Amino acid sequence: MHAQMDGAVIDRPTSSTFRIASISGLRIHLIGIGGSGMSGAAALLSDLGARVSGSDLATFDGLGALVERGVRVWIGHADDHVAANADLVVVSAAVPESNLELLAARRLSIPVMKYAQLLGFLTSVRKGVAIAGTHGKSTTTGMCVHLFQQAGLSPSFIIGARSAQLGGSSGVGKGEHFIVESCEFDRSFLHLTPHSAAILNVESDHLDCYLDLDDIVRAFSEFAAKVDPSGVLLCSADDEHAIRAALDARCRVETFGFGEAADWRAINLRSDSGRFAFEVELRGRQVLSAQLAIAGRHNVSNALAALALACHAGADPDRIAAALATFRGVDRRLTWRGHGHGVTIVDDYAHHPTEIRVTIAAARQRYAPRRTWVVFQPHQASRTQHFMDQFAASFGEADEVVMPDVYLARDKTERTARPGSMELASRICNCGGKARYVPKLSAVAELLVGEVADGDLVLTMGAGDVWKVADELVERLCRSDRARCSPRPADVVSPGGTCSVSVPAA
Repeated sequence: MHAQMDGAVIDRPTSSTFRIASISGLRIHLIGIGGSGMSGAAALLSDLGARVSGSDLATFDGLGALVERGVRVWIGHADDHVAANADLVVVSAAVPESNLELLAARRLSIPVMKYAQLLGFLTSVRKGVAIAGTHGKSTTTGMCVHLFQQAGLSPSFIIGARSAQLGGSSGVGKGEHFIVESCEFDRSFLHLTPHSAAILNVESDHLDCYLDLDDIVRAFSEFAAKVDPSGVLLCSADDEHAIRAALDARCRVETFGFGEAADWRAINLRSDSGRFAFEVELRGRQVLSAQLAIAGRHNVSNALAALALACHAGADPDRIAAALATFRGVDRRLTWRGHGHGVTIVDDYAHHPTEIRVTIAAARQRYAPRRTWVVFQPHQASRTQHFMDQFAASFGEADEVVMPDVYLARDKTERTARPGSMELASRICNCGGKARYVPKLSAVAELLVGEVADGDLVLTMGAGDVWKVADELVERLCRSDRARCSPRPADVVSPGGTCSVSVPAA
């Protein structure tokens, strides 16, 4: 079948093959539109002239902005949400094959494309700049976008997190570059063929779709091999697995890091409340002096990758330095939420042991709290089981840990009985920490309101909906006149010692 519509040429003999000559005028439906990447793609497709619709199971941040753009959004999935004359259906990696709308699209012979495949198309029509790695992708991608923008390169972009500073999680620029966060989950990043790229780090994760660490390194190696031979791959000199992955690259490879072996090297690091200033050398020659507005030594490494990519794109080093000093990060990455009654409330997306450890350290450096309370919501029963011991050891700098139930995402029913939050809280206690298991988020907020005190930091952390605890605390501590102290909730039981387990009421 071959069709012509508003200048867009569409080949769709089957749902597995699809070629687009132009986005403008296409009717595109997104299943799982509420995800940060998917909602960003919806906004970008709309800005490119597509007629966009979509659905998700629940309301989400950014819904209003999509509706204002003219995107039609349904809450809940139904087969009649997919129009018979739709040109393309884009599906999130989290959507199962049994989804009613996906089944309807296949029944109607509408081409179906994964979100990652859409990114692959978008990066193929411009100079793709892809940021990959187990940790730090969203922050580094956002930083890269900001550097390109401030240097006058006007990139298009999609990030897996929102940024008010950047105007959302996506944007259409006039320049030749398309900057994209490149996720390894489900090997999604292998759909990309970027002109330049970065591998920030490689570590065990997503073991629901990888066999082991070696399997993950092989996937990153395939990603490295997809970078255009005329481009450049930036690779962390401080990560042995990233170095292994880069060996298969067909393009020029440059390294970044803190050691003498790195091509792009940060030297003379100075910290002011956790925010670092440093000089950048390229093979021994000073390129620029930098000052970051976001906290954490790990963000120095992220900045090296972003600034190197910007330099290769032709950005002026002085403009890069000025832009680094004004980048405020992306949402849910050490995001300050409020301060009331002497208590600081910060929210973060960290859901891997390494991320937890460096995030707690950065938060303590940034705010120097009297006590650090961490509310950690584990993400996926399978991940919690795989990394149980690593998780337990990652809270060493937390004074108090409060653990709600695991946020179940992509978990099959039979996996939900695996060891979860109660077991993890117990393991933290066995490691010498202080942890409490409190199943419900509402009970967590109630507990904190009654126990936090002047000078404390509350850090909500996880990839699920733990941010609701931060919202509740902001409301109760920062925006109301009610007394801070409230009775200990009835469903929180403290049997003594440093570890407690909450037993829900029958």
